[in-house]
Amino acid sequence: MTPADFMLEEVVVQADQEREEARNIGTARISTQLIKDIPAVLQADVFRSVQLLPGVKAASDFSSGLYIRGGGPDQTLILLDRTTVYNPSHFFGFFSTFNPDAIKDVQLFKGGYPAEFGGRLGSVLNIYNKDGNRNEINGVVSLGMLSSRAMIEGPYQRGSYMLAIRRSTIEPLLAALRGRVDTVPDGFYFYDINGKINADLNADNKISLAFYGGQDNVDFPFGDDLEFNLVYGNRTLSSTWTSIRSDRLFTSLTATASQYFNTPRFSFGGTEFTRDNYIWDYSLKSDAEWILNSTHAVKAGFWLGNMRLELNDTFDGRPSLQSLLETRYITTFIQHTYKPARTISATYGLRTNYFSKGDFLRAEPRFQLEYTPDPSLRLQLAYGRYYQFLTLITNEAFSGFDVWLTTDRDVPPAWGDQFVAGAKVYPAQGYNIEAEVYYRTMQDLFELDPRAADATGTEYAALFRFGRGYAYGFELLLEKTTGRLNGFIGYNWSLTRRQFDGFNANRFYPPKYDRTHDINLVVNYRLSPRWKSTLVFSYATGQAYTRVLGRAEVENPFSTTPEQPVLVGKVNASRLPAYHRADISFTREGTFFGLGKSALQLQIINIYSRRNIWFYQFDLEENPAVQSEVPLLPILPTVSYTLYL
Repeated sequence: MTPADFMLEEVVVQADQEREEARNIGTARISTQLIKDIPAVLQADVFRSVQLLPGVKAASDFSSGLYIRGGGPDQTLILLDRTTVYNPSHFFGFFSTFNPDAIKDVQLFKGGYPAEFGGRLGSVLNIYNKDGNRNEINGVVSLGMLSSRAMIEGPYQRGSYMLAIRRSTIEPLLAALRGRVDTVPDGFYFYDINGKINADLNADNKISLAFYGGQDNVDFPFGDDLEFNLVYGNRTLSSTWTSIRSDRLFTSLTATASQYFNTPRFSFGGTEFTRDNYIWDYSLKSDAEWILNSTHAVKAGFWLGNMRLELNDTFDGRPSLQSLLETRYITTFIQHTYKPARTISATYGLRTNYFSKGDFLRAEPRFQLEYTPDPSLRLQLAYGRYYQFLTLITNEAFSGFDVWLTTDRDVPPAWGDQFVAGAKVYPAQGYNIEAEVYYRTMQDLFELDPRAADATGTEYAALFRFGRGYAYGFELLLEKTTGRLNGFIGYNWSLTRRQFDGFNANRFYPPKYDRTHDINLVVNYRLSPRWKSTLVFSYATGQAYTRVLGRAEVENPFSTTPEQPVLVGKVNASRLPAYHRADISFTREGTFFGLGKSALQLQIINIYSRRNIWFYQFDLEENPAVQSEVPLLPILPTVSYTLYL
């Protein structure tokens, strides 16, 4: 007999449970290949990819914050290997801290999620590092305009490992621009390190250790006498023991540690202002899943920990504000999945939360129902109550100063209800249609009161203003996953409102990230065996803003200088022009001198150079005030080269 060779199509093996979870109500998975393929400003990014999904909005080209179904960035719980990450951003919030070479899985719960998750009012972004290749050693080296990356993974005697490093490489460009452009930093760098080690104790027990460390450091001059330095970043560590107790019982136990820090320093004419802001979060969590039979399954667990938030300000060497908040938290959950028939599935559960800062105990019922009359159609409903004991003080233009605060006596937790209904249709192999409607409430929202003049010596509760809000919308996703031409188009119609007592005459108003319409189109096309291209088009209703009308002059009998208050219109009653932009990338796949596969990626951001408006500036010396535009990104070409070893 004469042997013959045949080239077969790629075979993709996917666990049934993962495929089912990806199609649950309010849930989406982002493939790491999509993250790398879509055009991105200077480099691939997890958050920028997530922002293309219906229901997820971006504040601007310069913000990687996630605004999901009417919630701000603090209403999304972000987990990396089951560990909370408090400020996952780099480069002034320009992109996220997650290195795409190190990521295995990205799962987004946009709303109505089950009892096993909690701690935030809105959504959950669940990210896992790669486990490491168990068969052979391989790696990736990528050179880019903003940063360069390297990753290695492979097996060892009892398991596998993965290590990924990323560092900025923009410093030579900044050095060339320094002295020619006023806004170039004197110094800047960032780095990320991701790692994971897996050890097989035996066939039924495995231990993993995952870690992350990242930091930004920037020096910025604002004139001859004013200097600014900022160091901020995150560090996480988690260890998980997973065990197969029997063919029906599975357990996991995870210990986590998370640290967030930012330390800005200002110096003006020899006078220095400093801030040291830290979060330490240590926790232990455990889950157990018991599959009784084909009809019943039970999942239960707990999550307990200790959180410490520290904020210390100094002015000219003297303390001006010192705050230390420490709290313990305990959460438990139990949920039951009941499948009385092949076409019906119900998951219902209860989550309890105890937060020692304020001595709050809260319960959160959750419910999901699914009816599958045909394999090509799934009808779904979900309801959940959610509590949040933290609030984020941030700036959408720059997240490096992020400060988290907690509930306390007289500062109750925020809470809200979510109602979601959806349908998923699979008309043919490789084609998906998903539609969802949602309505959510937000009660007891607490945030720093902008009218509070000085925090020093003020009662903690007096620092906040309290309000409420609501959001509702419709989302539609049309997706083609196979063939030379594939991709998706997502549409979102939505409305979100906020109201705070004593503000805006107690009327509801749209926050800045409220968008009536959002459209995102992603198209991948295989041009040839070596070349492929990706096109991304985005459209959104203009951002809400408060229009400046002018400035008045009021004589003050106790001062020789008249006061000149600014006159503004109704809060966020005006809109910027509609936002739209198209990006394109071309990727050539090849080899690098026989060492391994390679990919050269050429990208053009904003290919038709749309002048999108970031915000307006007003010259108040003129009467009426003169308005000028501050634009977002211009047309921007980028290039990167990646080697797969």
